[in-house]
Amino acid sequence: MMDRFTGYGRLGRWAAAACLAWGLTSGAVAAAVSAAETSLFAAASTTNAMQDVLAAFTEATGTAVTPSFASSSTLAKQIEQGAPAEVYVSANPRWMDYLEEAGLLVDETRTDLLGNALVLIAPADSPLDTVPVGAGMDLAALLDGGRLSVGDPDHVPAGMYAEDALKRLGLWATAAPALARANDVRAALALVARGEVPLGIVYATDAAISDGVKVVGTFPEDSHKPITYPAALVADTPAARDLLAFLGGETAAEIFARYGFRVTGAPGQ
Repeated sequence: MMDRFTGYGRLGRWAAAACLAWGLTSGAVAAAVSAAETSLFAAASTTNAMQDVLAAFTEATGTAVTPSFASSSTLAKQIEQGAPAEVYVSANPRWMDYLEEAGLLVDETRTDLLGNALVLIAPADSPLDTVPVGAGMDLAALLDGGRLSVGDPDHVPAGMYAEDALKRLGLWATAAPALARANDVRAALALVARGEVPLGIVYATDAAISDGVKVVGTFPEDSHKPITYPAALVADTPAARDLLAFLGGETAAEIFARYGFRVTGAPGQ
């Protein structure tokens, strides 16, 4: 007997049932796939290296990662306001402390992941070659009426390290009125690359990824607090734990080192 709705009888009803079953099954598979995802909030200075690390993580695990890159302070404030971050990587301990004190980190997941160096940069076509960075540096002469680009020391970690170094070297009185304060370290880098300022202070890893700047000096390690990138879980999910573990693994270490980071630790399990 022909089915008056489909015109295909039993075969039509079987096909319809099969399609429905496939739809339910494929929906379940899609849900499972979409569940294998996590999110990462990471300091702007990690952008290039971290994108490669995340690509390697997704290839190895099949887990998708939604990253957000910005100043550590901006990300910390967003997390405080409920932004959906599961893993957080800061460019200094201060903003990780901020979240930890607010009770927003998963206990016993915080670790010091990376290290960096602080450098003095100039536009690639600058006549400056090598500057002996130290207490005797004539910063006013080097700036020659121009400004010094840094991440805003009030909240950007790179700027905080820069302020610390300039104060310890006795250069802050000269530098402070000449600062061009940027929203994050990549913005500070861009000001120099575009030739809008004669000098800037950024991380060595940021200088390394730009053809528009050159390193003219490196700040002594003892001129500022150690540059440390802590990482921690904000949400305790299997995918987030997998990502945090991957960040401290050999594959990630090789990628970070290729971009000039110092690998300092592995996440606690």
